[in-house]
Order: sequence, then C-alpha cells, then structure tokens
Amino acid sequence: MADQLLEQARDVVDGQIDFEGQKLAESLATALLGVVGGIAFLVGFFLQDIALALKIGLGGTALAFLLIVPPWPFFNRHPVKWLPVGGEPATTSAQQNIVIDEKLFAK
Repeated sequence: MADQLLEQARDVVDGQIDFEGQKLAESLATALLGVVGGIAFLVGFFLQDIALALKIGLGGTALAFLLIVPPWPFFNRHPVKWLPVGGEPATTSAQQNIVIDEKLFAK
C-alpha cells in the first residue's frame, strides 16, 4: 500500500520539461524575481518598513517557486523526438557502403 502511494506521488512530481520549457522557466524566473525585488525595495524604501519589504520579497519568491518548479504542461510544448532505441537502422531503403583504408564494406 505504501509503495502504491509512493508511486502515485512520483507520477505527480516526476514530469518532463523540454529545452524550450527550460528557457521559458529561466526567463520567467528572472523576470518575476526582478519585478518582485524591485517592488519590495520601493515599498520598503518609501514606507521605511524593512519587514514589509522582506514579506513582499518572500511572497514573490514563493509565487515564483509555485509557478516555475512544478513541471506544468506549458513547459513541455516542444517535446524532443529521440532516435529509436537499437534494432532499427536509420536508413532502411538503401544499403550503406563504408570505405575504410580503401576497402569497401557493405552494411
């Protein structure tokens, strides 16, 4: 029973993210943390309240964490198409001729 619960938790947490999704996540994190940091600084400066600035900064960091860390489906819009695993050659219609040290090998 515990194994089933652990497996379900792994399925929820273990997600795929493609290269374009990684780029989007990095851009989103940089922009969001920069904007939240700027807002926290300005609010803290004008109100002269460091505690409020820290709360805004920590809240923005938590929001960025929730938006970026889970493998949301929009991070996997361009999945990578990998080559087939063994067995099937890349070219099936034509026979390949390989020349090594002036000797012809047919594959």
